[in-house]
Amino acid sequence: MAGIVFRQSQHPVHEASLRAAAARLRHRGPDAQGTWSHAGAGLAHCRLSIIDVSSQADQPMVSPDGRFVLVYNGEIYNYRDLRPGLERSGWRFRTQSDTEVLLAALVQWGEAAVSRLRGMFAFAFWDTVAERLILARDPVGQKPLYYA
Repeated sequence: MAGIVFRQSQHPVHEASLRAAAARLRHRGPDAQGTWSHAGAGLAHCRLSIIDVSSQADQPMVSPDGRFVLVYNGEIYNYRDLRPGLERSGWRFRTQSDTEVLLAALVQWGEAAVSRLRGMFAFAFWDTVAERLILARDPVGQKPLYYA
């Protein structure tokens, strides 16, 4: 299990507030903690390492062009099936993680990626250019997602 945080404000989101939120979730992901912020948006993640335990798979995970940012909790069971199609589309993977496959799928297919996922998951996906957030969880709610 892991913990994810997304914060948006009309004012800059400070790393300290994200670190404080992540500290409250540390029991959900003791292996690594990470934050990302830019202007009025910020994400934090507490990681329980399961697939690709390398630090390259830590979150928040940012797309190669820096436009998209993902925090995610769960497991995408069919990530190995999705990966070859994304590679054919030009995606160059740096990790063996399901997180990076999810990031690539969301960049490539947008919201339509969610219907292709098999697994238990909850995620926040931020587009820094459009300032658009996609929040989603698995259809049966194995991984809860609270929005306030």
